[in-house]
Amino acid sequence: MRKISVWFVCLTAVGLGWLGLASEVWAADGLHHAADEIGKQMGVLWVVPFAGLLLSIAIMPLAVPRFWHHNYGKVAAFWGAAFIVPYALVYGFSLAVYNVLHVLFLEYISFIILLFSLFTIAGGVCLRGSLVGKPQVNTVILLIGTLLASWMGTTGAAMLLIRPLMRAISHRKYKVHTIVFFIFLVANIGGSLTPLGDPPLFLGFLKGVSFFWTTTHMFIPFAVISAILLTLYFAIDTVLFNKEGRPESPDAGQDGKLRLEGTANLLLLAGVVGGVLMSGMWKPGFEITIYEVHVELQNILRDVLLVALAFVSLKITAPEIRRRNEFDWEPIREVAKLFSGIFISMIPAISILRAGMDGALNGIISMVKTAEGLDNHTMYFWLTGALSAFLDNAPTYVVFFNTAGGDAQRLMTEVGTLLAISAGAVFFGACTYIGNAPNFMVRSIAETGGIKMPSFFGYMAWSAGILVPSFVLMNYLFFH
Repeated sequence: MRKISVWFVCLTAVGLGWLGLASEVWAADGLHHAADEIGKQMGVLWVVPFAGLLLSIAIMPLAVPRFWHHNYGKVAAFWGAAFIVPYALVYGFSLAVYNVLHVLFLEYISFIILLFSLFTIAGGVCLRGSLVGKPQVNTVILLIGTLLASWMGTTGAAMLLIRPLMRAISHRKYKVHTIVFFIFLVANIGGSLTPLGDPPLFLGFLKGVSFFWTTTHMFIPFAVISAILLTLYFAIDTVLFNKEGRPESPDAGQDGKLRLEGTANLLLLAGVVGGVLMSGMWKPGFEITIYEVHVELQNILRDVLLVALAFVSLKITAPEIRRRNEFDWEPIREVAKLFSGIFISMIPAISILRAGMDGALNGIISMVKTAEGLDNHTMYFWLTGALSAFLDNAPTYVVFFNTAGGDAQRLMTEVGTLLAISAGAVFFGACTYIGNAPNFMVRSIAETGGIKMPSFFGYMAWSAGILVPSFVLMNYLFFH
């Protein structure tokens, strides 16, 4: 614990370093504009390091598991360097520094601090009692998590419920399908109804989409796909439960009635939600500029608050509660290291997409319009979704939001296009382990708990077989 705590203290110190560097001017004018222009010039070969990192995540845990376990951070650093070093040589050191600082200050630090705080605080809440892992019980846990995710975030809901679910099924032979459906529902689709649920919807909120627009317009698609997946899960789990001989948990009835321990952490979770909302709604108009990267005061204060809440949780939570939760720092450590490489190496892919019709991927961007020049809702849904499954779904949402005109008032009125973009960004995050941050964390927690999860491609086989047909139906019902 000391090692990970020191690591995050250092990371936080970097963030707080914004304050000390406020008065310095590090770069010449125009770096942001130059980076955008270069996005128009870059070819698809610049995406190779990102593809290399994805293939490493997919193949190396199977091909060289011992090497991967001890060196995944170095592998992520290698692929990040494989992009940034050639970029510096071709386009100049200043632009390379600008791109790294832009990702670091505006995306990665906030991303990992939010995950760290939710992981730490939720790890201090322990649900005890007789959860026996029967199909009815497991389905109810998935339903509760799906409903909670829109109000406390997919990461918060996933971290709160994954350990109780794992304890409930600990005596079961077949467990993988339960964790996979947990990722589908709690870590992704459950975040459909509010900007608190998933980062792309929060970015839409910051761009002018009203808070309850998603609640109103995403509710029916959310309800339909959730009902399909919950029904399918119950059927699969019932078949497997019967195949196992309807086993009884050896711990059933030994731990008393259902009860929560560490409930003070629920107030800290509410504080995290409040901090995220504050950063979106409070605009003091003060920012710190480092190398032309503009860091707003409300975001700095949010990150400081989230770190403080996490350390309060560590201070006030009894060690016995975390022990019962089998709390371990390895999942957040793995996410922090791998996603640092992902955020850096995917810079060119996002830059090329942001270039729109002037970029190397203009063929993809052009597909969202019909021959008559109207928005093609089907293509907005599938393209936003497909790219969100492999890229960060938040910037992908922004790319297609801007492609559709970027006018929140018009898009809210016309509904179809914004609904397709929103659903694509949220739903398709469930298609891969890297589609949404809690996916990877849930997988890591499950494996730490002894559940052998599918490989990267193995998980995609689950999503292709279950989610893609569901998305085809969703497309027919809502985006055709």
